[in-house]
Amino acid sequence: MASREPNPEPSGASPVFFGRNSYREHLRIGEILRKETVGGVLLLIATVAALIWANSPASEGYFALRDFTFGYEPWHLELSVGAWAADGLLAIFFFLVGLELKKEFVAGDLRQLSKAIVPVAAAFGGVVVPALIYVGVNVFAGSDGLRGWAIPTATDIAFALAVLAVISSHLPTALRIFLLTLAVVDDLIAITIIAFFYSEDVNLAMLGLMLIPLAAFALLVQREPRFFGARRWPFWVILAPLAVAAWILMHASGVHATVAGVLLGFTVPVLRRAADGKPLPPNEDKPGLAEIFEHRFRPISTGLAVPVFAFFSAGVAIGGFEGLSRALMDPVALGIMAALVIGKPIGVLLTTWVLTSVTKATLDQSVKWVDLTGIGLLAGIGFTVSLLVNDLSFEVGSAHNDNAKVAILAASVLAAVLASILLTIRNRYYAELEKAERVDADDNGIPDVFEGKDNPRG
Repeated sequence: MASREPNPEPSGASPVFFGRNSYREHLRIGEILRKETVGGVLLLIATVAALIWANSPASEGYFALRDFTFGYEPWHLELSVGAWAADGLLAIFFFLVGLELKKEFVAGDLRQLSKAIVPVAAAFGGVVVPALIYVGVNVFAGSDGLRGWAIPTATDIAFALAVLAVISSHLPTALRIFLLTLAVVDDLIAITIIAFFYSEDVNLAMLGLMLIPLAAFALLVQREPRFFGARRWPFWVILAPLAVAAWILMHASGVHATVAGVLLGFTVPVLRRAADGKPLPPNEDKPGLAEIFEHRFRPISTGLAVPVFAFFSAGVAIGGFEGLSRALMDPVALGIMAALVIGKPIGVLLTTWVLTSVTKATLDQSVKWVDLTGIGLLAGIGFTVSLLVNDLSFEVGSAHNDNAKVAILAASVLAAVLASILLTIRNRYYAELEKAERVDADDNGIPDVFEGKDNPRG
């Protein structure tokens, strides 16, 4: 089929969106997505377990465990188990978000504006449109739930990839990269929203003190060969306390502590550095510090941090069909449902269409608008960060908070079902594209369709 090859883009021609990336990037993204898929399965298991326990005769035990407090009060760290999971464990998740985003724009294919502009713009569209729909529903209903406007803005990449794994989708690499980047960028937007709109009584002195361990962490990771050389253990012994100190001071400042995770991730160098601190060319056998950190922390995030957070945040006593119906009639729940299931795909598609129109670009021959519709529906699976923003928007255990949890779960399931139906219909076509990407006629280790796409930095 002619659609297996990307459109040529000669000098002076209109740009082409969603062309193939380099083979090195193809392999790297594939490895990340496989790990996130495993994390998505664990996330689903944790969520189901929480719902079963919270709606069982032993539900009091679940809520007692979630609300049990411990910690050091003088440092404002006497928190509930649920709060420790949200503020502490999710900081690891957002540390990886910072690492991944920086890596994409420094050494990944997204350092090229032509490849970065579409997923970044689509991420903003997928944030703005759902937020407007949520606000519109709640204003029209005269609801007092406007504080939750940011709940439907994020995409849960692990949950979305778990859906792809369940339906055995052969989604093309370009679309997987688009979905991954979109999710990472709107996670960054979400954490920015949290920092600016969900921070109360900010203590500027503590925020200023937080800059000290953050700056020390940045200095050490940027000059790692000079300070530590081949000796790895002192490196971790010094960095870990600095990271914890930055987290504690960020928490004490009144800004949500997970913001510290993103800031720490942004400081880590992507390219390898020599003893004098100068960057070295990328080498597959000698990864940069960001990639080393990613390999070490991703299993902790996907296997522990996110599932534990979901377990303590997703548990809600639904109260049977009557309780479910009552919850979904809340304007807060209706706004979340409409924003995630309808607003997300509209935001992603509309932004992409505007870009193609303004730039006179075309989609690669292997990508159709129906495929982007499927991606937009997958982006409507807002779970982890949506639950976090919900807990910041409404008091845990309040009617709005519980109803929003039900809506987040219901909307994510509905978006997953609709995306599965659409992508399953297209799966045979995707399988043909995947088969073409495996052909290596000259037996040089690089599939023929990727020939000429690699470069020293790819």
